[in-house]
Amino acid sequence: MTLSYEELLEKNRRYLWNPFTQMKEYFRDEPVIIERGEGVKLIDVKGREFYDGNASVWLNPHGHNRKEINEAIIDQLGKIAHSTLLGSANVPALLLAERLVKITPERVAKVFYSDSGATAVEVALKMAYLYWKRRGREEKQVFLSMANAYHGDTVGAVSVGGIDLFHSAFDRLLFSGEKVSYPYPYRYPGTLEECREACLQELRERLEEKGEQIAGLFVEPMVQGAGGLIMMPPGYLKEVERLCRKHEVLLIADEVATGFGRTGEMFACDHEGVQPDILCLGKKLTGGYLPVAATLASDEIYDAFFGDHQEAKTFFHGHSYTGNQLGCAAALASLDLYEQEDRVGHVQEMSRFTKERLEKIAVLPHVGEVRRLGLMIGIELVKDRQTKEPYSWEEAMGVRVCRRARELGLMTRPLGHVITFLPPLVVTREDLKAMIDILHQAIREVTGP
Repeated sequence: MTLSYEELLEKNRRYLWNPFTQMKEYFRDEPVIIERGEGVKLIDVKGREFYDGNASVWLNPHGHNRKEINEAIIDQLGKIAHSTLLGSANVPALLLAERLVKITPERVAKVFYSDSGATAVEVALKMAYLYWKRRGREEKQVFLSMANAYHGDTVGAVSVGGIDLFHSAFDRLLFSGEKVSYPYPYRYPGTLEECREACLQELRERLEEKGEQIAGLFVEPMVQGAGGLIMMPPGYLKEVERLCRKHEVLLIADEVATGFGRTGEMFACDHEGVQPDILCLGKKLTGGYLPVAATLASDEIYDAFFGDHQEAKTFFHGHSYTGNQLGCAAALASLDLYEQEDRVGHVQEMSRFTKERLEKIAVLPHVGEVRRLGLMIGIELVKDRQTKEPYSWEEAMGVRVCRRARELGLMTRPLGHVITFLPPLVVTREDLKAMIDILHQAIREVTGP
């Protein structure tokens, strides 16, 4: 049965509540209803094509409808779709765990599966908290995280997050923790080096004061994603690692957004040779196909839960679809594509090309800064380029630019007044040129002279 756009839109109106969407405004526009995807493009029920400029919320590395991943899922489907990982194992989950341990930083050595980036963070919270209890260090119950951070939308993940727009409404549900500044050089009244040192000094002081109470530090390595695509100054992450070791604080790296080649290295921690104690993965893990996430922990953490039944050391946490065979099969096929097509090398090459193409956007009168690492790109719009005065929330400038880009054939989303551009990692020069041309036109037309 083929339904018309109007019939589908009515079903949207009557039955579906879209995430992170103001439904009243959504229905004022002409909502896009996607039917299929090919490569770096999405095709809606009217047959219109759109470049996928945010990789379907940052999770598609190889393009849509990849034959290799399709076939891996079909092959696995002929065997079994799912069986529980509680008290048993399955073949794809074991093979994927081995692959993940081999490609991630050496310190993390055990894989715990879940369903999404947020649940990977929830697992990390519980692991870190119980690790110290198992070690007899019950005073270490506090978590330290960064202002303006985003770690997901479940209650624990929101508690260590820091985006007031998303999180403040839930304040009565959250547990308290400690926050320090994430370096934001564009908004800092000084040089890049001064920004880095000021933020590191704040972290040093907090750890000197409360390190004995802090169980773990959550950080988005190299790029703070949903906070506005904010890039860390060089050397900052390595010093964070050193301070965590000095004060016996677990370093928990949230690489849900940055992992799997997005920044030009397989993992963002690799840029500075950082070894987290816990690593959270999601999004691109299955090639953008199925909801599988992973929390990797060091052997030291794993061993704190290893014991006889009478010791009650079991990690009592899990999800119904943990280690789902279809998802793990997709992930294995995705990792094959990373190797066969040198996906990370391709990102590095396209990053250099993108830098050149973005120069024409960087000089527009209402573009304050273009930030980029690999194929993570944020374009901060400002009312006044000289003073860096931001647009007011009511002006909805980011929303308006993205709406115009969609009219021109490019789908992406704003973070406030920061336009995000994170195309599928398989993107070509020709596609990048076309996408960036659309962004340039949309920004110029909407923001004006």
